[in-house]
Amino acid sequence: MTDVQDDMPTATEVGASDSLPDGNTLPDAPCVPCDPDGPGAEQLAEARALLAVHPVADGHSGLPRALRRLPWYELELGDTSLDTDVPRLREGGVGALFWSLHPPGEPAGDRAVSATLDQLEFARSVIDAHPESLRPALTAGQVIDARSRGRVAVLLGPAGAPALGDSLGILRVLHTLGLRVLTLAGATWAGAAGLSRFGEEVVREMNRLGVLADLSGAGDATVRRTLALSRAPVLCTRSAARALRPHPANLPDDLLAGLGAAGGLCMVPMTAEQTGPSVRDVADHLGHVRDVAGPEAVGLSGTYDTGTAHPRGLADTSRYPALIAELLRRGWAESELALLTWQNVQRVLRGADFTARTAQHRRGPSTASITELDG
Repeated sequence: MTDVQDDMPTATEVGASDSLPDGNTLPDAPCVPCDPDGPGAEQLAEARALLAVHPVADGHSGLPRALRRLPWYELELGDTSLDTDVPRLREGGVGALFWSLHPPGEPAGDRAVSATLDQLEFARSVIDAHPESLRPALTAGQVIDARSRGRVAVLLGPAGAPALGDSLGILRVLHTLGLRVLTLAGATWAGAAGLSRFGEEVVREMNRLGVLADLSGAGDATVRRTLALSRAPVLCTRSAARALRPHPANLPDDLLAGLGAAGGLCMVPMTAEQTGPSVRDVADHLGHVRDVAGPEAVGLSGTYDTGTAHPRGLADTSRYPALIAELLRRGWAESELALLTWQNVQRVLRGADFTARTAQHRRGPSTASITELDG
């Protein structure tokens, strides 16, 4: 499936303008609620305190692709041409990010493999260039270690299914290079009809390696089969509730319930297209997913720097306290918010690590080919 959001031009909040008529840039709005019936200063302070203990693990960031479009950028001091930089990550209480490796245009075949490798190498070079702020992470333990050292943990992925080139060997190479999430959509073996026999073998090999399956944008049949087959928890790195907004990447209630029963995680995106134009709309989706799938099955996905428009009040990565304050106003318990921001992602990462260690005792690398299994 083509990643429409990642191909859109850069946008900010719905209803906001980037510049004044005289060409001057609008000042960045402070992260405070403007709704008189919304959360107040006390709840905003409580939100900031909570995020200091339970930071946000953001399920989908388009930062690597956004950086490649720029002739020059400044992450350490701040860069207004981006939704993400180090000061705003700190202000927003973000402790970990999943960096999307989906290449522009979603190429197929050998071009998809080379484009993904190129994206991955560039992402690693950005992390290496910012050692005082960013730290690569492969496991739950490394994410915690990065946080304890005052760095933002970066996990590489999701990448698109075409990046495998229909080869389990390439999957293993990508894993060795740091890939930790793969989107099961856009390949012949993971299409509208669901997983083929080779697609099922891909999931088994991902379980053996510790690569998480991302089901955002996958067909309903693929979602159902993956939930039944995978021994590791699965992610939906940017999916909201279809019952509230009929976007194709959002999940119907039966799949949300199945995701929760399987120990998976639905990471609700901060996009106006999928969740609506306001902080309250995003909070509605979070509440719906929590109620249908359970509090251990809901997470956050900024979807920043993908070119999509964001709800008012959630223009960039500094605005998470406003969302948490709204959830506090609605009566979310601290324990539920801790799961939402940080602990659910940690659980999924630990689950993937445990499944991989167990699987590696039972089987070696798969030698299956798409020709052999799918004819």
